[in-house]
Amino acid sequence: MTSNAALSARAVYFGYGEHDVLHSVDLDVRSGEVVALAGHNGSGKSTLVEILAGVKGPRRGDVRRGGDLALVVQRPAVPDALPVTAADVVRMGTWKRGARLSRAAARRAVSQALVRVDMSELAGRPLAELSGGQRQRVFLAQGIVRAPSILLLDEAAAGLDRESAARMQLILREEAARGAAVCTVTHDDAAVAAADRVVRLERGRVV
Repeated sequence: MTSNAALSARAVYFGYGEHDVLHSVDLDVRSGEVVALAGHNGSGKSTLVEILAGVKGPRRGDVRRGGDLALVVQRPAVPDALPVTAADVVRMGTWKRGARLSRAAARRAVSQALVRVDMSELAGRPLAELSGGQRQRVFLAQGIVRAPSILLLDEAAAGLDRESAARMQLILREEAARGAAVCTVTHDDAAVAAADRVVRLERGRVV
């Protein structure tokens, strides 16, 4: 890991069976920057983010994380029958092994996160009643509520209208400004243009 990298991958390979979908990938994400991970569908972007987050382990290579990490994914699979509100979902983001916030601190953090994603008026609405775009904003709030050192996003702007997507870009910039290392998988030209650095994958290789 380089001296100011909060997240580092070295010579990472990943595959299914004998077929590798990532080939010797190196990546550093530094504290205070927004990195856009771009590339065509099937290039390995989502797989790489899952490995960076620890959801999957590499076949070979090394990943090092320098702090608390949050992952925001595209349209998480949540059963409609699950009896949770928008605020409940965001509150789950305050949970951390060995470092749980007090009830009052968690309540303040949840309220602030919902305001930032413009969902405070729907805080008590059941998740099942929210639109796809509204759910995405709630899961973004869950990702930022604990002010993680590393924030990873996998196509988290999918389904958002133009205003909400612009708000997300502002939030990512604010997260980086407070010192977070931000890495976002995106196909959006505006998100790529707004990033501090762009890393492109083609057929599982950094180009």
